[in-house]
Amino acid sequence: MLEPKNNDELPLIPPKRYFTIGEVGELCAVKPHVLRYWEAEFPQLKPVKRRGNRRYYQRQDVVLIRQIKSLLYEQGYTIGGARQKMSDDPNEVARPSINSSEIKSLVRDLEDVIRRI
Repeated sequence: MLEPKNNDELPLIPPKRYFTIGEVGELCAVKPHVLRYWEAEFPQLKPVKRRGNRRYYQRQDVVLIRQIKSLLYEQGYTIGGARQKMSDDPNEVARPSINSSEIKSLVRDLEDVIRRI
């Protein structure tokens, strides 16, 4: 989802397990209050919260934030449009596409197996 030109502009993500909200803000060029807002708007963005409700983001959260930023700032999506795009994105959740004829064939095969038992 991120275009190659955007990857060059943002710093590399260091090999750490957790990042604070300030570190993520620097890595993604987004202010912390924007990250907190996006957390409320995008259900996929769920940083770990510990002591005193402090947020700790993982690497996949940083990548997700960069995707959200690209959708909103570079591609011109609205918050609702970006939310919809991310929920429809086949890369987000790998959903196998099976048509009805394949399902019928699988049911017949399973019925044959049951009859043999």
